[in-house]
Amino acid sequence: MSGLLRNRTDNIKDHVAIKISNLSKIYRLYNNPLDRLKESIHPFKKKYHREFYALRDISFEVNRGATVGIIGKNGSGKSTLLKIITGILTPTEGNVKIDGKISALLELGSGFNPELTGIENIYFNGTIMGYRKEEIDRKLEDIVSFADIGDFIRQPVKTYSSGMYIRLAFAVAINVDPEILIIDEALAVGDAAFQIKCINRIRKFKETGKTLIFVSHDPGAVKTLCNHAYLLDRGHIIDEGLPDKVFDCYNALLGLKGIKNKYKNNSYEKEKLRKRAGNNKLTIEYISMSNEKDINTDTFVSGEKVKVKMQIHANKDVENPTFGILIRDRLGNDIFGINTFIMDVTTGVFKKDKTYEVIYVLPLNLGINIYNLTVAAHTDEAHVNECYDWINQAVVFKVIPSPDFKFTGYCRIIPELEIKEC
Repeated sequence: MSGLLRNRTDNIKDHVAIKISNLSKIYRLYNNPLDRLKESIHPFKKKYHREFYALRDISFEVNRGATVGIIGKNGSGKSTLLKIITGILTPTEGNVKIDGKISALLELGSGFNPELTGIENIYFNGTIMGYRKEEIDRKLEDIVSFADIGDFIRQPVKTYSSGMYIRLAFAVAINVDPEILIIDEALAVGDAAFQIKCINRIRKFKETGKTLIFVSHDPGAVKTLCNHAYLLDRGHIIDEGLPDKVFDCYNALLGLKGIKNKYKNNSYEKEKLRKRAGNNKLTIEYISMSNEKDINTDTFVSGEKVKVKMQIHANKDVENPTFGILIRDRLGNDIFGINTFIMDVTTGVFKKDKTYEVIYVLPLNLGINIYNLTVAAHTDEAHVNECYDWINQAVVFKVIPSPDFKFTGYCRIIPELEIKEC
């Protein structure tokens, strides 16, 4: 966790909180420690290192009041980018301009002195952020109350569990009244109740018109909190836009186990990637949804039994492939997903040049809304190991009211009710 105050420069627009221009971070990698010494004393400046670009030519702006998600696989450059924004790291090339005070919640373990107590660390961090003791005094009660770690607040931080640490770290970050808040995956450490508490506080932070940058692998959190997202891969920004669209590209990226450079600046190829990806050992050639009368349609009554049919063509021999379906709402939130691996179903051997049919039958216990269906063929539980074919939004359908049961929300759950005198 860290904070800093940077004055607005003349060449940053009034509505821009963060401006990043042609940013690169290069690390020198040596095969062994002696190579560093050899390079430093070599009379002809022989290089013993190879260069690794953690970030390469990154440029974007974050407007004041925006909530931006940054996603990507481990090692894609997300944490490096945030550390440069917060001033922890210095870029090799390019520059960052900040207008506003930053409070950052980075990886667990940063920002606190383990020998100091929780109270002492609050003042320690507040001082680093540029606050006077009198200002921290006014905020102390709110920070201690939000952290809610009891008497441990007066114990050395080295005695804290990871949960207590993150409680105190978030309490400091959110209660020092920053203009820009940066969170790097840290909320995943806290317990469920504290995560809800943090999400609600972040929502209030957004409502005040302040700026948020949020890094997470959780699609639901990013889609809920953010109005824009960037996808990083191998130090490049390869996609940006609405979070649900960018996550479609991210899912395809996981399935492809890497991405060719043509996707970086090619909007047509990128849009194709958002829609479909895979190595085509198996190809999903046909998808349909039908109602209880076995009629293919895009409109279903809440609670009726539906049939999802996939026609699969094998281009190579594949043993025990997994076939899955995922239902999302119109905002891109995952509503329900299942696959044959989770169901512990052995699908057998799919022989080359043969065509097969996979059929799911399930009650559509959903609320009135517009949904879409994603289908996939892959190995194991998820498509990240080997993806044969993944089709996003293969079918768009709507659910209309049932005449026999009215309710609100996404899930059609019919309860039993009992009322009795105590």
